[in-house]
Amino acid sequence: MSLESLFEQYTGAAPVSSVALTGSASHRRYFRLTGADGRTLIGVEGTDADENRAFLTIDRHFAAKGINVPKVVAEDGLCYLQEDLGTTVLYDALAAGRASGNYHADEISLLRKTLAALPKIQVEGARGLDFSVCYPQPSFDARMIDFDLNYFKYDFLKLSGLEFNEVLLQDDFDRFRTDLLAEDSDTFLYRDFNARNVMLVGGEPYFIDFQGGRRGPVYYDVASFLWQARARYPEALREELLQVYLDALRAYGPVDEAHFRERLRLFILFRMLQVLGCYGYRGLWEGNKSFSSSIPPALAIVKSLLPFNGYPYLSEVLAKLCGGDLSPEGVFFSKPSAIGDCSVPPTASGGPLPLMQPRVATGSGNNTPSDSSSALTVTIYSFSFRKGIPEDTSGNGGGYVFDCRSVHNPGKYERFKQLTGLDAPVIEFLEQDGEILRFLDHVYALVDAHVERFLERGFTHLQVSFGCTGGQHRSAYSAQHLAEHLVGKYPVRIHLIHRERGIEQWL
Repeated sequence: MSLESLFEQYTGAAPVSSVALTGSASHRRYFRLTGADGRTLIGVEGTDADENRAFLTIDRHFAAKGINVPKVVAEDGLCYLQEDLGTTVLYDALAAGRASGNYHADEISLLRKTLAALPKIQVEGARGLDFSVCYPQPSFDARMIDFDLNYFKYDFLKLSGLEFNEVLLQDDFDRFRTDLLAEDSDTFLYRDFNARNVMLVGGEPYFIDFQGGRRGPVYYDVASFLWQARARYPEALREELLQVYLDALRAYGPVDEAHFRERLRLFILFRMLQVLGCYGYRGLWEGNKSFSSSIPPALAIVKSLLPFNGYPYLSEVLAKLCGGDLSPEGVFFSKPSAIGDCSVPPTASGGPLPLMQPRVATGSGNNTPSDSSSALTVTIYSFSFRKGIPEDTSGNGGGYVFDCRSVHNPGKYERFKQLTGLDAPVIEFLEQDGEILRFLDHVYALVDAHVERFLERGFTHLQVSFGCTGGQHRSAYSAQHLAEHLVGKYPVRIHLIHRERGIEQWL
């Protein structure tokens, strides 16, 4: 059954409008459906029956416990309707404090309410919950820990260029895993407890996107929220909020604060290694500056935790990482004097992959290439179909024109209309459901094959153009990412032209 049919079945009338909303990191799709009487409901289209079952089961259980969650009112197959909590997200409400690092009284009040509500979710929410429905697994366990530690090792540490002894590191990882699992826990681990998953209704926090939760230790969620790298909480505020949480937790039993803090420190480190894996993959590997800019504050948190006497080699490796330079751009640059040989894996062409170099020299105007050693120039356009497909002025013709209009359009939303596909909020919106990433995977496969063949044959020019409705969001994102992909992989010059933005660059 479609969401529109489910809405009509529940309310007695078909919706007069259905507007797509920014989704979560999963493939679920969200819509705000409005009836003729002005009533709104949020419609959700899931793609995984197990994930849906986890959310619906946990949501109803939490609601019965008096926890602030959206009430599900109807479901059918992979579709369901839930009450509309509005549009105010805690993350947005904290924007001024996050930008300045100076949180005002009203922002602190919201944070206090949120942390005070967490123990009820963790303790009361766990009582009577059927953890067997949790997705993708019922408990925090050794496999989950190994996944996240390997995420850090392969997607951050190896990309940093730091040489390390993998056997010694694994020895410490094994000890770390044992320590993280040292306590049995019968509480609920939210897993994604962060300001983006808290809605504000009448100034009170409501909680969403908990379908990845499972049985697990309470420390993880506290670490995830209070030591979030981008939040920039002053130390005094972080301590205040931790005390708010501990006071609320005491309502469910005695708390040994010294023991709690000792355990929390382990989970802060674990959480920071996990997020560094994410920042490394999305920032250093994919070149996404919204993620690479989070590396310096994440490393600053790690540095504040060191050393860990139980993990001497891990502490040594982390100390070397934290001794590197943090560039103004927010991209990690290894410092040879601090960590030794900073070589990185070679590309297929034999040269180093510049993961730790600024990939794009931002600017406008008709810049000239600084390196003319490559015989092949790839011209990459972003453009609006309304203004016509760019001409190939090289005289060679051919190449590719990709239509980005099948991808969810940020331009439909007022908050993105003045931004472009080069701005962090738009980048984050486009990447949330992965649609544009899958689109570019296919583009990369086609263009890579073409570039490799042109290099073999000594051809001098290839043109690739990305078009969308306005040439502002989807096409600009795609052109920029293809440019960064190619310049990091092949010995080519890139002439990047965002035609409708008036930006022209040589890479």
